Amino acid sequence: MRICIRHRIVAELCYTRRMSARIQMDFFPCFLRSCVTAALTASVISLRADNWPAWRGPLGTGISEEKNLALKWSPTENVKWRVALPEPGNSTPIVWDDRVFVTQAVGERRTLMCFHRAEGKLLWQEGITTRRKEPTHGTNPYCSPSPVTDGERVIVSFASDGLYCYDFSGKELWRRDDLGEQIHIWGGGVSPVIDGNLCFLNFGPGERTILIAVNKHTGRTVWQNPEPTGYRHPKEGEKPEQSNTYIGSWTTPVLMKVEGRDQLLMSWPRRLAAYDPQSGRELWTCSGLNPLVYTSPIYAEGIVVSMGGFNGMTIAVRPGGSGDITESRRLWHLPRTKQRIGSGVIHDGHIFIHNDPGVAECFELKTGKLVWEERLTGQGKSGVNWSSVLLAEGRCYTITQGGDCFVFKASPQFERLTVNSLGEPSNSSIAPSNGQLFIRTHRALWCIGKTP
Repeated sequence: MRICIRHRIVAELCYTRRMSARIQMDFFPCFLRSCVTAALTASVISLRADNWPAWRGPLGTGISEEKNLALKWSPTENVKWRVALPEPGNSTPIVWDDRVFVTQAVGERRTLMCFHRAEGKLLWQEGITTRRKEPTHGTNPYCSPSPVTDGERVIVSFASDGLYCYDFSGKELWRRDDLGEQIHIWGGGVSPVIDGNLCFLNFGPGERTILIAVNKHTGRTVWQNPEPTGYRHPKEGEKPEQSNTYIGSWTTPVLMKVEGRDQLLMSWPRRLAAYDPQSGRELWTCSGLNPLVYTSPIYAEGIVVSMGGFNGMTIAVRPGGSGDITESRRLWHLPRTKQRIGSGVIHDGHIFIHNDPGVAECFELKTGKLVWEERLTGQGKSGVNWSSVLLAEGRCYTITQGGDCFVFKASPQFERLTVNSLGEPSNSSIAPSNGQLFIRTHRALWCIGKTP
């Protein structure tokens, strides 16, 4: 399985080999050498299952290999800890070993917070004072992009204020505050992605939108591609026009392997595109999306699915080839679907998504046929859902703006397993790590886990 944090895995494997060689030189018995090597290798494998280093996990797919996660919880049941946060926020926490990171706006400050996962203690909070208060929507607070880590550094996007890199002690390693303005009537929300030595960012939406790759060690630009979207920001006092303001992509890039080579997937207004992650060269494109795109592409079984927002379109593509592959490799196209903010998952030949209106849906992956749809309701005042689906052990986890956490089966037969109300609004996604769930609401950061 391909891991976006591969360099850390490679480092651990190298350490394993060095240790194994040292053991051999010391003439330990063969069975002991095997045990030690197996234990070290197991620690490497655990990195894949236990850490949640990015918004949608190590592969950007929202799929976790975690086992034995909590099925039921409440404000008083299966809560390890709850830590109050200073202001509302939409970003999702990430987890690496004993550290939990979350972005947080505090007045004019744009910050990264680091907590100890055992008890929720705040270890440090670092950031900058914004140079310009950008426009945004009331439901989209500042610092909506989630952080990303490779186990040595944490990289965050503060929109127009730039891209920042910190070490695990909170020391700033580099900054890129020269990327320009990121201005859109609904604000930002795109998270950075780390793969190998590169960090990728969809610097948008707005009049200036670029897909950029920087060296994760230095922040230096490796390549960048402009993406003309046609967005025009309304002038002061001017009423927004749907034709030129209801445009933009909030897609966080996703990496996958296609025909033996890595490809960087991006959903743009009106099209899905793939790039060579090392050079930025566009490899192929497929049309069929609407001008507003919030979700990230999802893929499995040799198929990529891209979903538009605002009652938009959905396309499925057999990735590969070159140039415009709309006629040759597009498998199906849905011209109108429900409003989608959060991204879905693919499991056993089916797509599962929880839409903005609060309706969960299941589609056949190969055909796009709707299998079932169910409105999910709980105790909260709002059933609107912006969270992306987390898949673990064949279960889908989401949390709504009403603070209701739904768990339903990833199955062609709908079955709601439980609804757990926290009583606090949320637009974030749920992050799993080492048997626990980390949930960010507009009021607090929660750690959920089975208690004895």
